[in-house]
Amino acid sequence: MSVLRFTVAESEVGHRLDAVVAARLPALSRSRVSRLIRAGHVTVSGHIRKPGYLIKPFDVVRTEVPSQEPVTCQPEPIPLSILYEDQDVIVLNKSPGLVVHPGAGHKGGTLVNALLFHCPSLQGIGDDARPGIVHRLDKDTSGTMVVAKSSLAHEGLSRQFKMREVRKVYLALVYGEVKKTAGVIDLPIGRHPKHRKKMSIKSHQGRPTETRWQIKEAFAEVTLLEIDLRTGRTHQVRVHCAAMGHPVVGDATYGKKRKWQKVLFGRTVEALKTAHRQMLHAWQLTFQHPRTGQMMNFESPLPSDMASVLDTIRAL
Repeated sequence: MSVLRFTVAESEVGHRLDAVVAARLPALSRSRVSRLIRAGHVTVSGHIRKPGYLIKPFDVVRTEVPSQEPVTCQPEPIPLSILYEDQDVIVLNKSPGLVVHPGAGHKGGTLVNALLFHCPSLQGIGDDARPGIVHRLDKDTSGTMVVAKSSLAHEGLSRQFKMREVRKVYLALVYGEVKKTAGVIDLPIGRHPKHRKKMSIKSHQGRPTETRWQIKEAFAEVTLLEIDLRTGRTHQVRVHCAAMGHPVVGDATYGKKRKWQKVLFGRTVEALKTAHRQMLHAWQLTFQHPRTGQMMNFESPLPSDMASVLDTIRAL
């Protein structure tokens, strides 16, 4: 077990306890920090507080970080599409339908299970339930991901994501003809006030969120957008596209599919019926190698289902 004890800095006063501790311990995810706080491993001037406690002047924070428990999920021989690999990182093209890490309803068959089979030494790197994971994609979102293979890489990549130094570019096929050629959406995103499994721009605790977009290809009734994420909120692209009135095609949660089926015409409707998931792809990822400092850029080709939908629409 390791222990971190510090008196808060003036710049930390007024911030949430979980955010302050996570900033002091960049190797830990904020979710793990929250679990430590709730389990009583974090005290403020000798008192147990909640993750949302607001730091006060002269608070003394003591954090106990228990040694990592062995990873409970088992290695599984699930195929991986690897774009690059060295001693510190694996960059891969995640296939649609693949859950990133075990959780409720997904005890196996995840990317983590596949990674443990491919790289057994991943155990103990970062979060015990999500070894090596420094960011994630939704189950039905495909595309480029980087995974840390060493503690050095986990700490370095986690810091880059936290400081918004990683460039993430997505391709999204959205409903409707987008009138402007480019734009910025800066609406805050947080947990939906009523539906706790959804995110919303109407959350009472929304966090600053920025999405930059431009038209990559325009069609009669749908538009392919190139989207540059400047933040990394849960469901960010899907929520922001829906907020601008052009939800992602195939998005059952934010897509309002029935509404769009009423305004789309014959052959376009038939083409989009083959979209059995949200047509969202993490196209490009750029980050600084945590050991060498070299800037690295990776690009994943469109998966066959999304490419097929686009080819069909182009042929109309």
